[in-house]
Amino acid sequence: MELGAFSISLAVKDIAASRSFYEKFGFKNFGGNAAQNRLILKNGDHVIGHFQGMFEKNILTFNPGWDSNAQKLASFTDVSELQRQLTEQGVQLLPEADESTTDPASLIAVDPDGTPILLDQHV
Repeated sequence: MELGAFSISLAVKDIAASRSFYEKFGFKNFGGNAAQNRLILKNGDHVIGHFQGMFEKNILTFNPGWDSNAQKLASFTDVSELQRQLTEQGVQLLPEADESTTDPASLIAVDPDGTPILLDQHV
């Protein structure tokens, strides 16, 4: 199962403090907007999203159709197909993607320890 680019989305209390901390590890601004309480930092292929006031928990995030530089892949498995594969294996999804389309969509599963897993397709 090809899930696309991986990142972790952190539910941060203070986006400026979080940014400053991770910059000490060599992370640099990659996207987002701190004024809008969302910031993406990158170090090599490692991506960490910082989201203040948007999520209750940290989230494991996969982006079908993207490489680690947020560039569209030549071929990829659409999120609706990933959804079919996961539901066939008994994975409960909340919310589900619209399977009648190949448009950008997202879905969320929760692992046995309560960690949300977001499949967020932008292309």
